[in-house]
Amino acid sequence: MSLQKQVMDKMKEAMKAKDTVALQALRAVKSAFLLAKTETGVQEELSAETELKIIQKQVKQRKDSAAIFVKQGREDLAAPELAELAVLEQFLPEALSEEEIEKVVIATIAKVGASGMKDMGKVMGVVSKELAGQADGKTISTLVKKNLM
Repeated sequence: MSLQKQVMDKMKEAMKAKDTVALQALRAVKSAFLLAKTETGVQEELSAETELKIIQKQVKQRKDSAAIFVKQGREDLAAPELAELAVLEQFLPEALSEEEIEKVVIATIAKVGASGMKDMGKVMGVVSKELAGQADGKTISTLVKKNLM
């Protein structure tokens, strides 16, 4: 089942349950899906990879907003962002632990033959593609830098 279908099903459930937080988060994702569809000008279905990227972007926006609100001492604004974040994270694949990510990074460095920081772009590209949706780009970047030093 595509992510779009799952989002629509969860939206229906949220409407029936009168869950406004979940509904708001799911409507934002649905809107992002529609924008991505019309961006190309062709009414074609989005690939699973594109759907996943859209949801990851929505999750990242919520995390960033919540972090800013917490930093400014605005817990009242951070709470809804974190609630929406929890709703959206259910559509992402299971996240890998830092140790598992590091194993992939080390294997990729060996496979690509990276020797220093100049090869970071190559390693990041391969690892990011391989771990799409399972690891945060910031975590991957940190581990790549650590292992290329």
